[in-house]
Amino acid sequence: MSAIVLGQADALLIVDLQLDFLPGGSLAVPLGDRVIAPINQLIDLYRVRGLPVYASRDWHPHDHCSFAAQGGPWPPHCVAGSDGARFSGALHLPEDAVVVSKADRADTDAYSAFSGTGLGDALRRRGVSRLAVCGLATDYCVLNTVLDGIEEGFEVLLVPEAVRAVDVRAGDGDHAVARMLGRGAVPVRLSGGQLVADVSLGAQL
Repeated sequence: MSAIVLGQADALLIVDLQLDFLPGGSLAVPLGDRVIAPINQLIDLYRVRGLPVYASRDWHPHDHCSFAAQGGPWPPHCVAGSDGARFSGALHLPEDAVVVSKADRADTDAYSAFSGTGLGDALRRRGVSRLAVCGLATDYCVLNTVLDGIEEGFEVLLVPEAVRAVDVRAGDGDHAVARMLGRGAVPVRLSGGQLVADVSLGAQL
């Protein structure tokens, strides 16, 4: 395992760590709260080096197309301005974190933090070329964010200990991780206050 040397071209992206996706929320990811502690460690790791932190969020209108009442697959969740749309209070999100709102039009869904948000251009303007991704959920918004990030030309570090899956079908999360790694995402883990490449993960899938 080799250490990842973080520099000015690095940024951290936290995907959708909102109350509706956590235990007790309207679309809770099983064990979703288990990601909070490692994500806080990641925030500390990036902030102590002066590196930017981004946080995406679903920011849906009340009649969003993904809701069951409009024919979508999900219960209402993360309605803009609602309690459920707030980030977890246990998340140590820096005051200067860049918040990326997505899926904020009734007729358009967006699982990826890059979809219709201008995130790719914003990262490039800031000189970012490598992005560590964590958050919820592995098999939906994390998956699509990672794939789009790679498509946009970024090197993407995936932090498996800091993601959790919905697993509508058993194994969805593992399949999503395998897909991300197959597209070039680099699995990493926290160790001794730094990120290290975790090549063993790819061999297990």
